[in-house]
Amino acid sequence: MKGVVVGEEGRIRHSAVVPSPAESDTNPVEELRRLCRLLHGEALALGVAPAGIGVVAPGIVDETAGVVRYASNIRFRDVPLRTLIRDDLGLPVAVGHDARAAGIAEAVSGAARGLDNFLLLPLGTGIAATVVLNGEPVAGADWSAGEVGHMPVHPGGEPCACGQRGCLEVYASAGGVARRYIRLGGTPGLDSRAIAEATGTDPLARSVWDTATHALGTALATLTLALDPARIVLGGGLAEAGARLFDPVRDTLRSALAWRTAPEVLPSAFGARAAQVGAAILARRAAGLAVPEGWGAQNGPAPAPTY
Repeated sequence: MKGVVVGEEGRIRHSAVVPSPAESDTNPVEELRRLCRLLHGEALALGVAPAGIGVVAPGIVDETAGVVRYASNIRFRDVPLRTLIRDDLGLPVAVGHDARAAGIAEAVSGAARGLDNFLLLPLGTGIAATVVLNGEPVAGADWSAGEVGHMPVHPGGEPCACGQRGCLEVYASAGGVARRYIRLGGTPGLDSRAIAEATGTDPLARSVWDTATHALGTALATLTLALDPARIVLGGGLAEAGARLFDPVRDTLRSALAWRTAPEVLPSAFGARAAQVGAAILARRAAGLAVPEGWGAQNGPAPAPTY
């Protein structure tokens, strides 16, 4: 769980990362509330009087009600975060989806600045997408839009934790690349970054990586045909591979779109911090404060320190 204190000018003044509690006897909601209280105290110590709080989470997030309906990785189900945090700290609270918040940050100040139609795909443990159409992030009928990680790119292929087979994130997420490499007999302990770096000398790493980039480029072609984005932004840990990722993905995308021009595919401006900047933007809006174009742009993708 990550948190930041952001000043009026949009600069991150303090940041923290605390482990998401995995033990069944630890209440993850209480851990999140504790993190919010810690950050509130740090803000006051810095002389910053918080105007509002933005909290974003994965899963199914009802942003209107301020409730996380379901987030399996952090064991949230029907958690009324807006009410809980507001009662704790007495401030306006915005609750949002982490990928959609990251998309808001990229639209206001990042790689999609000035665009009304774009996609953002953070490539991390899984793959979600922010779909922005006509200037608005699309939440969907059940607050579940953007779950592109479960798009079938190899029907009948390898099993996914969701219960389906052949899902995009089995092949093209950072976690999926590492799991496939190990399962196919690769060197134990290598993560996706190390696998990308080994593609020049390790044939298995090259095979797994080629499958990942082809699957991702194919999925982006499908999304392009359905949504016609002006730009596609890739973030998350896998995007840190740079040209090793972007060049083959762009090639696959272009080759799959014979009759139309492919949209630009660019890296995120904020990296792993995109959702944090987006949460701060949501907090300002909840507090009734304006969000100037470019607000928060000075915050790069450097990792946050740990308490």
